[in-house]
Amino acid sequence: MTTQILSTDEALPFQTAVSEAVRLLNAGQVVALPTETVYGLAADALNPEAVARIFEAKERPSFDPLIVHLPHRKDLETVAEVPEDIEPVLKKIAEAFWPGPLTIVLPKKACVPDIVTAGLPTVAVRVSKDPVFTRVVRTFNKPLAAPSANRFGSLSPTSASAVKAELDGRIPLILDGGASNHGLESTIIKIEPNSPKPLITILRPGPITQDDLKPFGIIKLGYKPDKKIRHGAAAPEPAIEAPGMLASHYAPRTPLRLMENPEDFIPEPGKKYALLSYRGEADDGYTELTEWVGMHILSPGKGKLIEAGVRLFYALRELDKLGVDEIIAEPVAEHGLGAAIMDRLRRASVKRQ
Repeated sequence: MTTQILSTDEALPFQTAVSEAVRLLNAGQVVALPTETVYGLAADALNPEAVARIFEAKERPSFDPLIVHLPHRKDLETVAEVPEDIEPVLKKIAEAFWPGPLTIVLPKKACVPDIVTAGLPTVAVRVSKDPVFTRVVRTFNKPLAAPSANRFGSLSPTSASAVKAELDGRIPLILDGGASNHGLESTIIKIEPNSPKPLITILRPGPITQDDLKPFGIIKLGYKPDKKIRHGAAAPEPAIEAPGMLASHYAPRTPLRLMENPEDFIPEPGKKYALLSYRGEADDGYTELTEWVGMHILSPGKGKLIEAGVRLFYALRELDKLGVDEIIAEPVAEHGLGAAIMDRLRRASVKRQ
């Protein structure tokens, strides 16, 4: 199979690209599309054979569910049941964050194939803000299942070229919408009735933060990465409630170690190392630890978490090309968006089973 990349830079190429994507989707094929988070690999969410092609292209295990992207916010009840006891808060949250990088887990309707939800009674749904994805899904006029457009477990792609590096020859089409705006996958939540406020459980941290969600209810963390896990050890897998919850995930091919204390780093003779630095400042204690083969800085000088999130997967992908024995990653400030960045780094550092 030849993988074609179509530009969406100008009006005519944009419409041509959208038309070709919709043609392939209607034929039950898969198409890589930009979203505001990372690039997704899309197929007709209501066609189990089309969805199966996503799993085949990604080599994704069948127990890991997919996110369903809706054409419009009003289409929610075509794929999900909205329990009466959470309907008021769900409406407020959807009005505040859709379209945008927030995924909500709800009871599924029978029309959603089990392959999409990994047999779970729930479906994860969101409405993308990206103009290319939006035009495609609204022209297609049906929900799209769209996990990240990469091989399972590896780094999520934030550009069309990164998708091609992962899936060249496995999919027919990539629409190039430029670099992703956020660079981190969507926040995933579930909502439960509670008194005096609804309970909002964050299953996967992302661009919509705890602080963003606090006005709508009581926040609970449903992900529990072990901060004390020994480097190189395998972590137990959590119960899967939503996409992106596996302990080992978002990982480069090169082993990665999250070094939360620079004094713990003792280079081994003969080994080559690269550094993923937060600010690139010597005062942080990392840049002078050894003679790094390469270094990528997420947010030079000021340490802005938004910039760090946008650059995370790109920087890891570039470091992965250096052929070193190990990537050492600095921590970032673990508040706001930093919680999502640290979640991805911890999962990347876990040994794959």
